[in-house]
Amino acid sequence: MTTATLSAGTASSSGPRRSARVLPGFNITLGFTVLYLSLIVLIPLSALLLKTFTLTWPQFWEAVTSPRVMASYRLTFGASFIAACVNAVFGLLVAWVLVRYNFPGKKIVDALVDLPFALPTAVAGISLTALLAGNGWIGQFFEPYGIQLAFNPNGVVIALIFIGLPFVVRTVQPVLEDTEKELEEAATCLGATRWQTFSRVIFPTIAPALLTGFAMAFARAIGEYGSVIFIAGDMPMVSEITPLIIIGKLEQYDYAGATAVATVMLVISFALLLVINGLQGWQRKRSAGNSQ
Repeated sequence: MTTATLSAGTASSSGPRRSARVLPGFNITLGFTVLYLSLIVLIPLSALLLKTFTLTWPQFWEAVTSPRVMASYRLTFGASFIAACVNAVFGLLVAWVLVRYNFPGKKIVDALVDLPFALPTAVAGISLTALLAGNGWIGQFFEPYGIQLAFNPNGVVIALIFIGLPFVVRTVQPVLEDTEKELEEAATCLGATRWQTFSRVIFPTIAPALLTGFAMAFARAIGEYGSVIFIAGDMPMVSEITPLIIIGKLEQYDYAGATAVATVMLVISFALLLVINGLQGWQRKRSAGNSQ
């Protein structure tokens, strides 16, 4: 009787565990995962590298280090870094306001943050050009002072800020919502100033999310094309981004040269993301050590 009871209890306890597995087993799901990643990521990247390998080393070096291409590297990565830094600061500020304050029209502001996600990049580029050109609604006020916001690197930075802001806001916002306000109140009771509370209590908690948002905004800006070509002016050696160089080589049927430049961008972007992910891991370990 006892044995039967134990068997029934074991069966009843194992039943929910088996039924809790909604998806198939590990081997099947892993196979589908590898297949999906191969079709979406690995095979296209392999084709990119194989096409680049058709060039000899002198041809590859000449294709990726020409003065025009080097100028596009400086503009693309420099403008992307500046835009990501600006978004890290103001994205944190926007997320803070949306989480900590209630004000009329809050839902509208919250919805506007996602506008760059839904807006086609070409529409964004045309809109920014109409606003920031010398005869635009905003640009006309800066033109008399010799400040040009469009058709130069300034326009590139502004366009990249526009498309990268949601990545920082949407990454930091949930972390701020989960932050325990009791810790802030405890710090205030112990005599901490507002800056000390933010720098020593709040910022260590949101720093990994902020770095993640920075990395996502930076990576998104590097590959941006549609919103930039309208406002940049596309002047060689001045406001020509690297994706436009790749498009130009493809239009000239220089497929190997286009893949060579794309490979350089891929390697640099991957290396930068590895560095940022390493910083995020270090920050998490540091935060865990401080909490202990």
